[in-house]
Amino acid sequence: MFRIPVDESLDLALLEPRHAPLLYAVVDENRAHLRRYLPWVDATRNVNDSVLFIQGCLEQFARGVSVNVGIFSRGQLVGMSGTHTVQWANRRTELGYWLSERWQGKGLMTRAVRGLGTYCVHSLGLNRLEIRAATDNTRSRKVAERLGFKLEGVSRQAEWLYDHFVDHAIYGILASEWR
Repeated sequence: MFRIPVDESLDLALLEPRHAPLLYAVVDENRAHLRRYLPWVDATRNVNDSVLFIQGCLEQFARGVSVNVGIFSRGQLVGMSGTHTVQWANRRTELGYWLSERWQGKGLMTRAVRGLGTYCVHSLGLNRLEIRAATDNTRSRKVAERLGFKLEGVSRQAEWLYDHFVDHAIYGILASEWR
């Protein structure tokens, strides 16, 4: 199966249906934490929802539409990272990510997004990567900033999140700036 080794303790890998119970458990355990910024949490109600999500990710990967991978720290699933739809004509995509609350503050997400970004730039030949994060999501924004993404603006009321709109900070980086 597709895998991006990031370093000696961190891997990004396509999830398979057999991973659905693990994925569901991580989401379920982190429901309140994830719900703060992610609109899909309430729709993940059981293991079958995770199976359907993983199957969709595998189909999109096979069609070259997106790359969504589990983040594995020393073999343990701790979160997800991926691309939203790749715009091949413009050679660009948006990166998204989430991490289990208890794994935050260890540098895992910065390393994971660096690994995915390197894959996007060097293996897929993409020219532009974007990260969009709620303006008050300081942890997500710091990942973008640590990786050299530049704040390009704020999109007001960009996303409906359960019962309110949130503004998004929009970050971008070009292949020529990727390190």
